[in-house]
Amino acid sequence: MSTDVRRMSTEPPRMTAELPQTDVWNGAVGGHWAAHHERYDAMLADFDSALFEAAAIRPTDRVLDIGCGAGPTTRRAARLARWGRALGVDISAPLLERARAALLPNLWYEQGDAQTHPFPESGFDVMISRGGVMFFADHRAAFANIARAVRPGGRFAFICPQPVDAQSVEARVFGRLAELRPLPPDPVTTAAHRAMASLCEPDRLREVLADFSQVAIRPVHAASVYGSDPEDAVDFVLSRGPRTEVAAEVRAAMAEVFTPYAGPLGVRLPSSVWLVTGVRP
Repeated sequence: MSTDVRRMSTEPPRMTAELPQTDVWNGAVGGHWAAHHERYDAMLADFDSALFEAAAIRPTDRVLDIGCGAGPTTRRAARLARWGRALGVDISAPLLERARAALLPNLWYEQGDAQTHPFPESGFDVMISRGGVMFFADHRAAFANIARAVRPGGRFAFICPQPVDAQSVEARVFGRLAELRPLPPDPVTTAAHRAMASLCEPDRLREVLADFSQVAIRPVHAASVYGSDPEDAVDFVLSRGPRTEVAAEVRAAMAEVFTPYAGPLGVRLPSSVWLVTGVRP
């Protein structure tokens, strides 16, 4: 999962009444993800094979997708569970509006915080999440609520970021980009970045997943796609910041940072996540 979207922090998210995640994902951050949902999907799509292989969704399964965003993983789950059903849950209204633009007969979405959402007890056979489980105020309570929603013997599979490696390609690329275009701290994006790093450590994962058994954590390596070419990748990165004029020479220097990773399939940066699986006892 991209270093750009998770930043350099391994601390649990510091949630405050002034800046809850529901405000983050229904404000500027959620609006940007909704407007650029196809780009964000491309950033994570290479991890889908490992996620869905681990989830092993069967035709009759009832699937719960946590933090479904614009819904690509929920739609794939619904197609696999063609005689079952799939529910996508997210706190972001802008992203769910995108998700609901493409519906299937056995697919639906609900806006809510999975930490407190009133799921039917034992109502699902499998829970999946492509990175949406990091944003809870209380991870332990959230996974306890999710465990109640999964039937005994049911399973889960999700991905989340690994700790940031300062020597990784992503860290070096985005470190250089930050040098070329320094930005002042922003409390909204800081809250999102901190939350995205909240489950980096395996010990922390095992702690919050105490209501599940057979918890396994393994690394998965793939690539995150940032654009069709270096200039397109720069446009995307700049769209995430303040709408200010950027000098042509700065844009050119930023494009040079991406150039070594450009190819026929776009600008692809090596990336790594944890794939986490388990079973409800």
